[in-house]
Amino acid sequence: MTQLALRHDDMTARLRAIWPYAAVVAAIVSFAVGTTVAKSLFPLVGAEGAVTLRVILSAVVLAVIFRPWKARRTGANLWLTVLFGLVLGAMNLTFYLSLRTLPIGVALGIEFIGPLSVALIGARRLSHVLWVALAAAGLLLLLPIAGGGIDPVGAGFAALAAVFWALYIVLGKKLSDFDPGRSLALGMFAAVLVVAPIGIEPLSVPGVLTPTVLGLGLLVAILSSAIPYSLEMAALRHLPRRTFGVMLSLDPAVGALFGLLLLGEMLTGVQWLAVAFIVAASVGAAATSRDPTPKSAIPTDAPA
Repeated sequence: MTQLALRHDDMTARLRAIWPYAAVVAAIVSFAVGTTVAKSLFPLVGAEGAVTLRVILSAVVLAVIFRPWKARRTGANLWLTVLFGLVLGAMNLTFYLSLRTLPIGVALGIEFIGPLSVALIGARRLSHVLWVALAAAGLLLLLPIAGGGIDPVGAGFAALAAVFWALYIVLGKKLSDFDPGRSLALGMFAAVLVVAPIGIEPLSVPGVLTPTVLGLGLLVAILSSAIPYSLEMAALRHLPRRTFGVMLSLDPAVGALFGLLLLGEMLTGVQWLAVAFIVAASVGAAATSRDPTPKSAIPTDAPA
């Protein structure tokens, strides 16, 4: 009986250690599938309409799940939540604008420089400098200046999204210790303020918001926002910023794979090599990271 109890405790400890990492991987897959569905909405409502529909419906879904009006906050915490939401809205808007002319894998490859930068900020080891150089080489292969053949405007929007992604991680880490689910729900309403002025017009055209469009928009909201952001906010409570940043290394590769399978987006050999460089840099940074392992690994922020 004692041996059985020890095995049970050991299994529980392992699950607690694995949980936040599994949550990040699940978030990446969910986001990739949701992005392919969102891109299929572009011919109907444009990138601006698609991101606005996604953010508005995400705000509604998250409000139903987490009931943010029950949160108790100080003034400083409320302002931090609003700032987080504005960054979240800007990140989504610039990413979707980049998708108008870039394949998903390429856009994510450029955007991923944001979390990779967060992962390596303050690094003093020579190996970390080498990972930065490898990621920079991948980025140069993607950019038009290296003959990558991609749209410079789309690349610019993806680069802006990278900046906002980095800020999202930093602010999300600060909020993750205070009711992360409700923080995310409140932040999503702030994100509406960023996307709505640009995306409401294409959605207001008579006959555009058909049941099909609304259904796809709701699916995008769940797959691209409600599920991945909830999982990420929970994981951020138990993962250091650097570890979380480098775990997102799968994003460009998974995005490229689902873009190929579901949208038929073909990447050139150079573009696949560039994505591989960025992913390898992230994996290498993770392998050489010395972040402490958090003691807690199961979220305790389930909505009441």
